[in-house]
Amino acid sequence: MEFLQGITAVLAKDLQTELRSRYAINTVLAFVGASLLLILFALNAQQLSPTPKSALVWIIILFAALSSLSRSFVMETDRKTFDLLRLHGKASEVFVGKLCYNYLFTFSVNIATFLLYIFLLGMPIADGWALLLVLILGTAGLSGIATMLAAIVSQADRKGAIFSVLSIPLLFPLILILVRTTKAALIEGFTENYLNDFWALFGYAGVTITAGILLFDFIWDE
Repeated sequence: MEFLQGITAVLAKDLQTELRSRYAINTVLAFVGASLLLILFALNAQQLSPTPKSALVWIIILFAALSSLSRSFVMETDRKTFDLLRLHGKASEVFVGKLCYNYLFTFSVNIATFLLYIFLLGMPIADGWALLLVLILGTAGLSGIATMLAAIVSQADRKGAIFSVLSIPLLFPLILILVRTTKAALIEGFTENYLNDFWALFGYAGVTITAGILLFDFIWDE
């Protein structure tokens, strides 16, 4: 119970901070909107084949996430509030609380992005439940990596640059799997051929979240 209370306290704090400033959500939505319009009109995305269409939406989400998710720990360092977290919470509670915030934030952005993307490009949805599962697992993997790396780079000098350089190679395998599973959900429908890809998404999310919790203990003690 104490563990859940600690997680809830961190999550509530971050939600209140974001709702007051709305910096991250406004930045991400502006980036997503501009990117979608650019793809629609400049690249004539409606004429693309299903695989590039599936890839483009995740590339938009990836760079939108990189512009905001690093702030979960970086803002604590910038505001000199990291020590307050150490006084009032345990390492695992803080990390999981930050992870939950990043997950909720990213999942909301992903839902909005996909709905707008599908509407603008007039794409069908062959399997809505499969698409929802892709979004749930994909968001978990993306949030797990972003939260872990945000904690690692929070003590560095050039946080934004280091975060981006570290994130892209680690997220590249995830994006490849997400492109295949998204194509299946939107165009082909879920079949047994894609079962291994869904298990890979589940495993990727589990490994990154577990690694983040374990690594954060070392960062917490420094």
